[in-house]
Amino acid sequence: MSNLQLGLAIAGGVVLAAVVAHSAWTSRRNAPRQAQPEPLQDTPSPVDQEPTLSDSGLEAPAFSLPQPPRRPVMDSLIDVIATVALDPSVPAVSGEAALAAMPTTRRAGTKPFSIEGYNLHSMVWESPMPGQRYGGFQAGVQLANRSGALNEIEYSEFVVKTQAFADAINATPEFPEMLDEVARARELDQFASAHDAQLGFTIRARNASWSPGYIHQNAARLGFVPGVIPGRMVLPASQEGLPPVLVLGFDSQAALADDPAQSAIRDISLHLDVAQVDRAEHAFERMRESAAALAQAMEGVVTDDNGQPLPAQTMDVIGTELQTLYDTLEQRDLAAGSPLARRLFS
Repeated sequence: MSNLQLGLAIAGGVVLAAVVAHSAWTSRRNAPRQAQPEPLQDTPSPVDQEPTLSDSGLEAPAFSLPQPPRRPVMDSLIDVIATVALDPSVPAVSGEAALAAMPTTRRAGTKPFSIEGYNLHSMVWESPMPGQRYGGFQAGVQLANRSGALNEIEYSEFVVKTQAFADAINATPEFPEMLDEVARARELDQFASAHDAQLGFTIRARNASWSPGYIHQNAARLGFVPGVIPGRMVLPASQEGLPPVLVLGFDSQAALADDPAQSAIRDISLHLDVAQVDRAEHAFERMRESAAALAQAMEGVVTDDNGQPLPAQTMDVIGTELQTLYDTLEQRDLAAGSPLARRLFS
């Protein structure tokens, strides 16, 4: 082989190696970022610990069943309420009889419908329960929700359901005037529509995309936990059973992929439903902090839904407007995060 051929062969090999190296570097650069192994905690293994008996362990119950949250009682502020008076010959109705007389559905159109009984033992209004006795009932339908205001058709369905319940327990219902209640529903719906704030930030990748595991790892460091729906994480409220403070979302198909590590995600969203979260949670401030922390850790940029970056000045304005909104809701006895607000803005 001549010197020229040898030189060309060496040069070709160098070029080929460079192409392969560049291709590998490009593939690695464009591959979705993966979650990093968490450092192991230096804690003693249970196997290495001597078993002991302690009084506290003996006293602790094996398990405890959580009490079901009590459903918010009806309130004339956002409900139409019809009284259901028992016949004088019937001093009380058992919880079993009331439950048997209940309608099969708990809605009138798109509005929640409910029946409560006055418990003769506890002296409180509650949803009928077995083993209890009730001296009277009231039926209610919600005036408005995010589906709109209560209309005449829904009111009529409310009347039919209530009358059927009353007939079954030999009682007499008394209904408010339909036109007055429908007008009240429209006014409440107008107020709710004008003060229903749902905020969203988008965090977009600047360079490399993200895998679901990478997103989960970074969000978990900020207190987010996996949600029920794939592709969703939530920042829990300080009190158990309440709606989450924030919701983080990304492509659910990527989360359900056969190999999620190879799923490339280029943006995630942060969502705040203002009326559902108590003011004391400082939800918007935590939303800003979470967005900034995720953007920094994952090399992203915080934008609005249209892809426009959100400067600090814009967020300051939003924060000021939210304080005014909180004040307005409180003046209407519909404080953000309260049971009434959660029902109205749902």
